[in-house]
Amino acid sequence: MARDQLQVLNALDIAKTQLYHFTAIVIAGMGFFTDAYDLFCISLVTKLLGRIYYYRPGSLDPGSLPPNIAAAVNGVAFCGTLSGQLFFGWLGDKMGRKKVYGMTLMMMVICSIASGLSFGHTPNGVMATLCFFRFWLGFGIGGDYPLSATIMSEYANKKTRGAFIAAVFAMQGFGILTGGVVTLIVSAAFRARYDVPAYQDNPTASTPSQADFVWRIILMFGAIPALMTYYWRMKMPETARYTALVAKNAKQAASDMSKVLQVNIVEEPDKIEDFSSEKDFGLFSRKFMKRHGLHLLGTTSCWFLLDIAFYSQNLFQKDIFSAIHWIPKARTMSAMDEIFRISRAQTLIALCGTVPGYWFTVALIDIVGRFVIQFVGFAMMTVFMLGLAIPYHHWTTPGNHIGFVVMYAFTFFFANFGPNSTTFIVPAEIFPARLRSTCHGISAAAGKAGAIIGSFGFLYAAQNQDPKLTDHGYPAGIGVRNSLFVLAACCFLGLVCTFMVPESNGKSLEELSGENEEEEVEMGAVMYDSYFVFVYFFWWGLSLNCVNIIAS
Repeated sequence: MARDQLQVLNALDIAKTQLYHFTAIVIAGMGFFTDAYDLFCISLVTKLLGRIYYYRPGSLDPGSLPPNIAAAVNGVAFCGTLSGQLFFGWLGDKMGRKKVYGMTLMMMVICSIASGLSFGHTPNGVMATLCFFRFWLGFGIGGDYPLSATIMSEYANKKTRGAFIAAVFAMQGFGILTGGVVTLIVSAAFRARYDVPAYQDNPTASTPSQADFVWRIILMFGAIPALMTYYWRMKMPETARYTALVAKNAKQAASDMSKVLQVNIVEEPDKIEDFSSEKDFGLFSRKFMKRHGLHLLGTTSCWFLLDIAFYSQNLFQKDIFSAIHWIPKARTMSAMDEIFRISRAQTLIALCGTVPGYWFTVALIDIVGRFVIQFVGFAMMTVFMLGLAIPYHHWTTPGNHIGFVVMYAFTFFFANFGPNSTTFIVPAEIFPARLRSTCHGISAAAGKAGAIIGSFGFLYAAQNQDPKLTDHGYPAGIGVRNSLFVLAACCFLGLVCTFMVPESNGKSLEELSGENEEEEVEMGAVMYDSYFVFVYFFWWGLSLNCVNIIAS
């Protein structure tokens, strides 16, 4: 049986869209803008890093990062992000959302600048320093995921909550797009200033010494948007749901939201005690497993499977574009030409596929619901992946690369108008306030585990099956075509796991988490526990098989 809702929480649920909603979207969204820029800009400069630091005299092709170095540079930030999501997610529930929010942002600013200032006496020394700072950059980025989602969900009204959280996440698209645009501008400026020959004409002169400034400028630019929003993050009040339901400070919650909503809200200290007295079960308790165990399994599994595909696609676009001959062979270009062409291709994909997908989600999520968008998104990603993989040899023949690019852009569109958005939104809605940030951090960390598999696994898996045609230093892989089949399988499994995630559209956060319900004796607890254990082991069996396929 449901209790009466607290007045301060009810006021948030029924509030009309106001200026503070948009202020919160911008403040939280700029963090995500920075997150995306910092995570994905590295894929734009890895080819340049190989040319600068791993030049091989006498080789027919420009230098490239050795396999272990390339894997570390591409994936180390995800290792940091995973750690940060778990740590700051937990800390956000212990200390409060606001107190932790500023820590993550300053860590991102400092480490963005430090990444661009990486130093060393040897090439491996420079890469080690870069990896060190990118790990801690990822650690700060990881904290932004659970905190931004939780803050926005707890500020929003229930009618447009999905659109508000989606709008925060949609800034990721602009971050990816800005990464491409900044790289275009910087590379174009250096290309115009230093007219150098292609590698095949003059290997040494094709990479001028000034090229070392290019990647550093691109990486350090990520500090600017984060720094711009620090003051406003510190001015945001703590969310009323944390203050009321976790800190149990009725007076402060009512005072903060009275100022924000510009209405008088009655303090209800006695009601808050009654509201939360019987609800203090922990994350590892049997009661949590009964109520939310299957939900947590659903959010983690969907995010894990999505990110294997999503980050593989994003980080290795340049390799796929080279494989289908959209970008010319590296030896026919100078270092500045290559980075310019790579950034132009990725900017086009972001502009046509990535960014529109996010905003379709913003427009429709509170109309059609989270489940439909996630289910259809996974389904269409599977279809388009298979559409790329089955006739792959057709796409690689001259004159057909435009069709490949269009199909490839559609996979990004349905990732973002689909599970890439909903996997971020739903964990911020369905768990109790005192565990919301923690559970979102766990779900996001599962996603980053998938990203790590995608970034490390695809790097090797996508290599040509013919050892003579692989990149320097790499063993033979399964090829781009078979890698696309693996990613399609991941998307299909994500579609299946979507059935474990509840629909949260149009309900208050307390309805979804059960925090406003009286304690009742729950029938069938043993049956539920058995079902949860069965689904848990069934899922992880499928996941391990997927990982083994990629690793082999």
